[in-house]
Amino acid sequence: MARLFVKLTPGAAQDRLDGWDSDPEGRSVLKVRVRARPIEGKANDALVRLVADALGVPRSAVSLVQGDRSRIKRLEVDGLGDDEVRQRLTAL
Repeated sequence: MARLFVKLTPGAAQDRLDGWDSDPEGRSVLKVRVRARPIEGKANDALVRLVADALGVPRSAVSLVQGDRSRIKRLEVDGLGDDEVRQRLTAL
């Protein structure tokens, strides 16, 4: 199971992955923008859908495990390792 930290920006013009950055704690985070607003979990749902599609895995394989109401979120991806997730997302 892979762990992925994400910095989410809701309300963007389009859904997209914006590459890698570091958070204040020095962790590598994937910058993601989604059109959905942060109302009733819609932005989080859009994030999970976008990451699953980008990785080529079913949506059920990606789960939000931390940061439900924060911009920095932690996702877990079943069936892939950390290195494979990073490789697939960097190749986009």
